[in-house]
Amino acid sequence: MNFGKPIALLCASIVSLAGFAHAADAGPPPNVIYILADDLGMGDLGCYGQKKLKTPNIDRIATEGMRFTDHYSGNTVCSPSRAVLMTGQHPGKVHCRGNGDENKFALDPEMTTLPRMFKNAGYATGAYGKWGLGVTSNEGKPNPLTHGFDHYSGWKSQMIAHTYYPTSIVRDGKEEPLEEDTFIHDLIMEDASEFIKRNAESKTPFFCYIPTAVPHAAMHAPKEMHEKWRKAYPQFDNKIGKYGAGKGEKTPDVVNPIAGFAAMMENLDNQIGGILDQLVELGIDDNTIVLFSSDNGTHREGGHNPKFWDSNGPLRGIKRDLYEGGIRTPFLVRWPGKVKAGSTNDHISAFQDILPTMAELTAQPTPKQVDGVSMLPTLLGKSDQTPNDYLYFEFVQGNSKSYTSRALRMGDWKAVQRSENNKGQKFAPIELYNLKKDLGEKNNLASKNPELVQQMEKLMDRAHTPLKK
Repeated sequence: MNFGKPIALLCASIVSLAGFAHAADAGPPPNVIYILADDLGMGDLGCYGQKKLKTPNIDRIATEGMRFTDHYSGNTVCSPSRAVLMTGQHPGKVHCRGNGDENKFALDPEMTTLPRMFKNAGYATGAYGKWGLGVTSNEGKPNPLTHGFDHYSGWKSQMIAHTYYPTSIVRDGKEEPLEEDTFIHDLIMEDASEFIKRNAESKTPFFCYIPTAVPHAAMHAPKEMHEKWRKAYPQFDNKIGKYGAGKGEKTPDVVNPIAGFAAMMENLDNQIGGILDQLVELGIDDNTIVLFSSDNGTHREGGHNPKFWDSNGPLRGIKRDLYEGGIRTPFLVRWPGKVKAGSTNDHISAFQDILPTMAELTAQPTPKQVDGVSMLPTLLGKSDQTPNDYLYFEFVQGNSKSYTSRALRMGDWKAVQRSENNKGQKFAPIELYNLKKDLGEKNNLASKNPELVQQMEKLMDRAHTPLKK
C-alpha cells in the first residue's frame, strides 16, 4: 500500500472574524469539520490502498482535497492523542501520556484549547462522539462544555464508549437514558448533522468536532448492515468478539467481528457522505474545511483482525506501539477552491500542528503552550511552510510512573526505544531506521550510525518533561 481563557467581549470576536481575510486570503470565516476516527489504520481506507472494503465517501475527501502520507497522531492510544490535539502540546510535554483514570485527564482550564480558540474567534462549537478526557456529565467540573464547546453529544466516559449500546447518552452535560438496543453512534451523528444545519441556516461560522468511536472495539454496527457483511464473510461466523465496557454497562458479544468491522466502516462512510452532501445542500460547501484523521493505529481487540484487512500495509506495529503502525495515521483535508483537489503531500506533521493551523486560519494568536507549527501554507499550496524540526513521542503503559517507550522522527530518520518490562525501568538500546528506504522499520541501523543515535537520544531527553504527580 502507498501511502485558556474565554474572550467574552463582542468587539474581540468582530476583530477576529475581520482578520480572517488576511490569514487565508478569503472572505467570510470558513466552517471547520474535524472527523477523528478511533483505532483506524492507514490501510483501512481505499485512498491508502484498502482492497477488501470500499470507503468511497471518505476517499472523496482525498480526491477532492489533499491526502497526507506522513501525518502522525498525538500518541498511540486514545486519551493522550486527544490531549495533544486539544492543547497543541507535543507528547513529551502534554499532561496525559497513556490511558487510565479519566478523572486525571481533564484539560488545564488556563490553556486556550482548540475549541476555546474557535470560541474566541466568534465560532459556534460542538463536539459529537467520544471525548476521552474526563467524564462528560460532570456538572461544575471539567467536561467538554467547560473547555469551549457550546454543545456535546456522546458517551459519558471513555470506558463506556467500548459499547455502542450504552444505557445513556450525554447531551450538553446532562445524562439521558436510552432505550435498550439503541445504537448510540447513529444518534450522535444525527446530532452533529443538526448542529451543522442550525449554524449554516443562521450563518454562524462553526467548528464541528466529530471524534467517532468507529472502528474501536466492540465491533458493533447496525444489525441489518452487520447481517449483510456476515453473508459476505460467512467463514468467520464461528468467531465471537468479546469486549468489556464501563461499570454497569453491557457489551453485547459480536458474532463474526470481521463482518462487524466492515459494517461499522460502511455505516460511518455513508454518514460522512451524508455530511458532504449536506454541505452542498446548505450552500456552504465552498466555505467549509473537512479534515479526517485517526487517533492512533489499528487495534487487535474485540475480535478485530488487522492482518486480514491489511490495516497497516507495510507499516510495523499497531496501537500501543511507537513504530509507524501505531502512530502514523490517515490525514485528509478538503476545502473546495482552496486546497488542491487530488493532491498528495509528504509534509511531516502531527496532531500538535492542528491548533496553530486553526489559529492562523482564524487570525488568532497561537496559544503559548503550543509546540506545533501551522500547516496552512501547505494546505493553500504556498512555499513558505515552516517544518517541524522533529517529532517526539512517548507512551506510558498502564500504571507506570514514567514513559515505557519513546520515539523521534527527524527527517527520514526514526529512533525508537522500548522498555524491556513495560514498567519504564530497564530500556533496550535505541533502534534507528531510515523510513525513506525502510518504511516497515525492519533494518535497525543504530550500530552503523552511532553519532546520529547519540544526537537523537539527546533530542529525546530534551523533549521529555516529567509528568506531574
